[in-house]
Amino acid sequence: MSVIFKKYSRDSRECVNCGICRSIVACPSPNRCIGCASCYLACPNMAIREEIDTEWRETVRIIVDNMEFSVPAYITVKKALEIIGYRFTKFPEKGAIFSPCETGGCYACALIIDGELKPSCHTAVREGTTILTAVADKTPLRIVEGFQPHPVGGVGTPYWVKGSGYFVEVACFAAGCNLRCPTCQNFLVTYKSNAKPLTPSEAAGILSLYRRRYGVDRLAISGGEPTLNRRWLVEFFRELKRRNPDKKARLHLDTNTTLLTPDYIDELVDAGVTDIGADLKAVDIETFKIITNISDDTLARKYLETSWKAVKYIIDNYYPHEVFLGIGIPYNKAFYPNLEKLYKFGEKIARMDPEVQVVVLDYRPEFRRLDISRPSVEEMLKVKKILEESGLKTVIVQTYMGHIGP
Repeated sequence: MSVIFKKYSRDSRECVNCGICRSIVACPSPNRCIGCASCYLACPNMAIREEIDTEWRETVRIIVDNMEFSVPAYITVKKALEIIGYRFTKFPEKGAIFSPCETGGCYACALIIDGELKPSCHTAVREGTTILTAVADKTPLRIVEGFQPHPVGGVGTPYWVKGSGYFVEVACFAAGCNLRCPTCQNFLVTYKSNAKPLTPSEAAGILSLYRRRYGVDRLAISGGEPTLNRRWLVEFFRELKRRNPDKKARLHLDTNTTLLTPDYIDELVDAGVTDIGADLKAVDIETFKIITNISDDTLARKYLETSWKAVKYIIDNYYPHEVFLGIGIPYNKAFYPNLEKLYKFGEKIARMDPEVQVVVLDYRPEFRRLDISRPSVEEMLKVKKILEESGLKTVIVQTYMGHIGP
């Protein structure tokens, strides 16, 4: 097979020395680029350049599942496995290794590398590296941080507890995302690899401690995208439920829903999830691609269809008695030069359930889209009116002055 190697370097003409590529990214090979692309994906100023790497490289011997292979040096474990025939995917498939974030944060692609669980997308091969692809008996890991109390909550927080003036929940944030939104509102977590990963028990223990410290009943995880590492997330919620067995405890997941298949939803509810915030990105594929920067048509369509099917499945099977559902809509006029698509967005939700809570998020200039303006209060009220005219009964709009609800 023909193998193309890539390398990444900083363009001093574009670099503003923000330090992101050093502070949130943990380069797995500082002496010579191995093409992991984590700094390239994380740079808010797009000052990292991608090039074809034509430098000579020797080969190294690696051992995969007790079989010996010779592969080029200065590449990731993921690249080495691809060369010898392993398949990686961005949507879970049987017989393939799921590698959605490619920045070393979610650990979904983690394998046992030299005896330790490490992300294959963010670990360099070396002479004698041993790799085991069976990890089911290994405790899963994930980078999770930003444990904090929150006065408003997320998309899946009921409107009647928002804006009370007090903390309403405690939350943590998972690193890694399968989308590439140029307006990423939390990119310092999304692209984080420079942190110690936590087990589900460790993360649940910290969040439970925060619940007791701040006297709230809601415990939430957001991101990034929490659902990337399924085994980690299910065990995290099971452990949260074990540590918070009282009926007042509400276990809240905020997600982009692009991976939430019915069986995954069932498993999460069984694990203890009581509230889901489904951040739907768009109603049509064109807008979805603009917001997420997923250029592959097949993958974009798969993500979008999975999102809408997930919401319908939750409404049909769990909402409102077993699971509270909130639906998020990201809004900026850069996404919607006219508001007709927003009306259709609301119509599609209203056909499933007109009473479901919808939260419109006013996307501010962030990450790689500093050219946009944060929507005004008046603009957000206009969006609220359009969605209500589409048939929705419970619309909240987020503004820089606070949330405006029903």
